[in-house]
Amino acid sequence: MSAARPPEGAQHRSLQGEGFVAPSARPPEGAQHRSSQSEGTPGSVTLAIENHVATVTLNRPAAMNAVDLATEAELQRIWTLIENDPEVRLVVLTGAGERAFCAGADLKNPSVTGLEYWAAPRPGGFGGIALRDTLHVPVIARVNGFALGGGFEMVLGCDIVVACEEARFGLPEPRVGRMPLDGGMVLLQRQVPYRKAMAMLFTGKHVTAAQALEMGLVNEVVPRAELDAAVARWVDDILACAPLSLKAIKQVVRSTSTLTPMQAQALRLPALVAALNSEDGDEGVLAFQQKRKPVWKGR
Repeated sequence: MSAARPPEGAQHRSLQGEGFVAPSARPPEGAQHRSSQSEGTPGSVTLAIENHVATVTLNRPAAMNAVDLATEAELQRIWTLIENDPEVRLVVLTGAGERAFCAGADLKNPSVTGLEYWAAPRPGGFGGIALRDTLHVPVIARVNGFALGGGFEMVLGCDIVVACEEARFGLPEPRVGRMPLDGGMVLLQRQVPYRKAMAMLFTGKHVTAAQALEMGLVNEVVPRAELDAAVARWVDDILACAPLSLKAIKQVVRSTSTLTPMQAQALRLPALVAALNSEDGDEGVLAFQQKRKPVWKGR
């Protein structure tokens, strides 16, 4: 599904080919138009930025969008690019095709031992996103099929999860003598009840989209034909909010989970200060008083 054609002058940038592009709200007049060509591994990941939404697509459908070493490096590059782009207010992460969101690490990678894999630096966890603590914009996982191993760890690193009915989730690493080292063991038991987490971790079994919804792993499950429309609704609802407020909310939530409420409340995090001191804070109040929709500037 592609976005409706934006008005002349609207922002659109595409890196590496085509794929799912999240539909987004109509941009303001005069928005910039830029395009650039991705560097790195041709086609293994695509990035399209349109109307403040960055859509990142794992583009190895023949390999169930498994992540090899080159794809991992490209993902790291893309996350850094997004973090340094003030125009990006929201990310949609997905996989190409209909079989898989991501089947985890590509086991056809050059052989390394489990200890060597664990010892290697992997900023941000699997795919650069599972444990990433520097990406402060909301991230939606558009789960279009299997999300297994590292693919599931990437889902756990997202903020909102929308899945089709055929989606499956699991951490099968123990069944091949490995462990979910890049976020699975430390994230899953923080996001679902303990025994639900341990059942998945101890058996390596998959759970269905419906089961994931019941566990609280997924926000919404829809028929495959409605997946893009469901993601579009979430995109529009999130873009209706002040972008600096969302950055502040995410930074506070992600930074304070191990603190007491009093300790968390006392923190003066940079994104929180920026939001409170922003033009958008004044715009929101003014728009409410004038009974109109606010026009967010992200500053």
